Amino acid sequence: MAVQEGKVTLVGAGPGDPELLTLKAVKAIRSATVVLVDDLVSDEVVAYAAPGARIVHVGKRGGCKSTPQAFITKLMVMAAREGENVVRLKGGDPFIFGRGGEELEQLRAAGIQVEVINGITAGLAAVTSLGVPLTHRDHAHGVVFVTGHARPGAHDTDWAGLAAMAHQARLTLVIYMGVSGAARIQHQLLQGLPADTPAAVVQHASLPGQRHAVTTLGALAATIERQGLASPSVMVVGDVLGGLAAAARSSDARFRAA
Repeated sequence: MAVQEGKVTLVGAGPGDPELLTLKAVKAIRSATVVLVDDLVSDEVVAYAAPGARIVHVGKRGGCKSTPQAFITKLMVMAAREGENVVRLKGGDPFIFGRGGEELEQLRAAGIQVEVINGITAGLAAVTSLGVPLTHRDHAHGVVFVTGHARPGAHDTDWAGLAAMAHQARLTLVIYMGVSGAARIQHQLLQGLPADTPAAVVQHASLPGQRHAVTTLGALAATIERQGLASPSVMVVGDVLGGLAAAARSSDARFRAA
């Protein structure tokens, strides 16, 4: 008797806080027979899996030893062909720097049924945790999500050009996987944005261990080093942070005067 082929669901686990999962994501996780879990997915999210589900940790984190992407895709295809209901549990959103597009194409090419469930991306959760928006009618007419970690062998982002566009069009820049290259990114962004442009860095957005620093573009790299901020972090640059930056300067002034 032939085994009925299963399916794969790419599920966005959000930034880490399990309460930020969508109802659709929780339903998919609970119904899975096999769950392939990324490194940045919290244990509290994985806990939604059924007791009998097979949990496979396939760590994917920038700058660290990771499970090869080809191997993860092979696991998904094999499990689906064996009739399993596979959930690929990915930090943030599968389609925002989560390689969801690559996996979707490869699974479809293999004839596997695929569904995608969105999750809250870390860039959104990071600024929300600071009490500021990504867009604002008076300060930011749009937002750009960009990676600070180019694929090996690929051309780096034209940071100077991006900065000039952001300055002219009044855009918020949200930079993922950029803390290790912060000095290089800062230097190039300063070619198109003023040094006093507000900036912030948020590490472990939405989690109990979240840390952040508010600064300016001109002091971004120095602030990251001084505060010991590391991956996974999101860097945000733009005038939407202006009120937060002013409050931070006022607090620093009071501290020095005390």
